[in-house]
Amino acid sequence: MKRERLLSTGEVAKIFGVSYTAVKKWTYSGKIKFIKTPGGRYRYPESEVRRLLGLVPKRKAVVYARVSSADQKDDLERQKNRLIEFARSKGYEDVIVLDDVASGLNERRRGLKKLFDLVTNGEIGAVFVTYKDRLTRFGFSYIERFFSSYGVVIHVVDGEVEKEPQKELVEDLIAIVTSFAGRLYGVRSHKKRKVVEALEHALRDD
Repeated sequence: MKRERLLSTGEVAKIFGVSYTAVKKWTYSGKIKFIKTPGGRYRYPESEVRRLLGLVPKRKAVVYARVSSADQKDDLERQKNRLIEFARSKGYEDVIVLDDVASGLNERRRGLKKLFDLVTNGEIGAVFVTYKDRLTRFGFSYIERFFSSYGVVIHVVDGEVEKEPQKELVEDLIAIVTSFAGRLYGVRSHKKRKVVEALEHALRDD
């Protein structure tokens, strides 16, 4: 009699479009049947995976696009179209589109806040972005870990760090210096204005 194929935790995660951690949670809660090897590894019968596929509807996916200014609207549309096409190629028919026109340092972005709501409410299973910095300039790994705790996988379609237009990098640098100078010298202080003006002058002359 032919032995049934056993799948690894990573293979099961890929099939369901969820994180490795999510499959482990299913294992510990008894949601999915498993076999533990003599070496302590978890393996899942193929029949069990097929059973769950019939019971668990595939959750929605979100595509998230961002540009820093209104004059980049064409790029914003290109991002969205590319991401929608990619998400559907991965089997997601129900795709939510979110976007922002704001700096990647801005934590109050409307689209980003909506994305976090969808994640914490358990409404989605995957997020698609073109580059990591479209989601956030700093701390991507923390967001990735947080989303993973809710069983949500972030797919970075283009992988490598984007070679950003200089304009956006300059704007972000000025925003960082403005924020820190405001904390050091006061938001309306003369010294803070001098620091920011000096930076802007140096960048214009570069």
